Amino acid sequence: MSSISDGTSNGSDSKKFKVEDAPPSRVLHIRKLPNEATETEVIALGLPFGKVTNILTLKGKNQAFLEMGTEEAAITMVNYYTAMTPHVRNAPVIIQYSTHKELKTDSAGNQRAQAVLQAVSAAQGGGMPTSGSSASESALTPAPSPVLRIIIDNMFYPVTLDVLQQIFSKFGTVMKIITFTKNNQFQALLQYSDPVNAQQAKLALDGQNIYNACCTLRIDFSKLVNLNVKYNNDKSRDYTRPELPAGDGQPGVDPSVAAAFSKDSSSLLGKIPGALSPLSAAAAAAAAAGRVALGHSGAGGVLLASNLNEEMVTPQSLFTLFGVYGDVQRVKILYNKKDSALIQMADANQAQLAMSHLNGQKMYNKIIRVTLSKHQTVQLPREGLDDQGLTKDFTNSPLHRFKKPGSKNFQNIFPPSATLHLSNIPEDITEDDLRVLFSNAGGTVKAFKFFQDHKMALLQMTSVEEAIQCLIDLHNYNMGKNHHLRVSFSKSTI
Repeated sequence: MSSISDGTSNGSDSKKFKVEDAPPSRVLHIRKLPNEATETEVIALGLPFGKVTNILTLKGKNQAFLEMGTEEAAITMVNYYTAMTPHVRNAPVIIQYSTHKELKTDSAGNQRAQAVLQAVSAAQGGGMPTSGSSASESALTPAPSPVLRIIIDNMFYPVTLDVLQQIFSKFGTVMKIITFTKNNQFQALLQYSDPVNAQQAKLALDGQNIYNACCTLRIDFSKLVNLNVKYNNDKSRDYTRPELPAGDGQPGVDPSVAAAFSKDSSSLLGKIPGALSPLSAAAAAAAAAGRVALGHSGAGGVLLASNLNEEMVTPQSLFTLFGVYGDVQRVKILYNKKDSALIQMADANQAQLAMSHLNGQKMYNKIIRVTLSKHQTVQLPREGLDDQGLTKDFTNSPLHRFKKPGSKNFQNIFPPSATLHLSNIPEDITEDDLRVLFSNAGGTVKAFKFFQDHKMALLQMTSVEEAIQCLIDLHNYNMGKNHHLRVSFSKSTI
């Protein structure tokens, strides 16, 4: 069977390196599976990210191949599991792109796996409301469901999606959250990657208070086994799909409520053993106001970018591009490997955001790879040591987009796109001026549209790569009279 050729990568380092560097493919190679791992458990790794279309298990080698319905689903899955190590039966497993573009399995030798896949597909099939739910529960969750239903009693203070994520992520990988009000009570559905994590969270948190003497958690297992999230905003979030739209008119928490809440510093998040480190009410209010400030304790905010164009890349260009997704603190291009760089973001959330949006994008004609680094910080060179300008400290840069609490920039984070949003345009600048400016940066301007006040505009390049190049070159460009052009990616098309 041709697919098994990937499996030999366990042996030699050179072959292993080749597999890790394989380009994106909808076929994924899963290694280091425990002996007793079932096909269902392997399929369950892929289900949150989209349809699983084929599976091949290599029992003797503790490996498997999983074929996703689309390459996008596979890329989202690999990006997610690069940051959050996947586990099967409490053992960490490795997931990489396979060198194969599709799985060819002979039905005779792989009948059991195909039968499991069919059962799971039938259970998932077309979102059937009730008929499929019991089948999918029995196929996928021998333990209780990975989805918890959470009701909050005695809610004196606002409890937000970010607060729930911070509390519940202490017990495992939170994949999706939906919040809503039912019978005048704030409720949430929260999905873990593994039912075991849901069980642990329920045991530890049911009946506990989030804040002193109020906001009591009432937790049950949901009958659902998979949540369908359409929008990423303050009401719902799919952490496996950061590219989802925000939806229409999603307001944040009333700023006056947040401000009043932040003054009450005596109200701490209750100390739940093994779950919550005490958070000040100010931090909770900041989360309530829509800030991405609640970092994952223990997870660093340092990224490793590789396969860079070493002739072209500079700390400044990386600062500008990664700065679209967070406040870059320091950048170090590696002295002995100048196609790689360490980028320190303000926190782990921003690092996660930048990684999920920029991994696999083209910068200076090369597809860049972005992963989480094991480093906690980027070291500056010793004083007096010349490192040829490869390390730069941006801690006090005036160009940080997210340093203002509650800034509108938090609501305008979009994946790289061919359409750019321009703002801070001087009154006397015309459409032609901007077309010439962006054409000179390399590429062709396909469409242009001024907003009514002419201070903002949308400008569409012919490709995402051209738009990335223009953003790097022209964000903060001095247009005269101290007007510095602001450039970001747009979700719109012209």
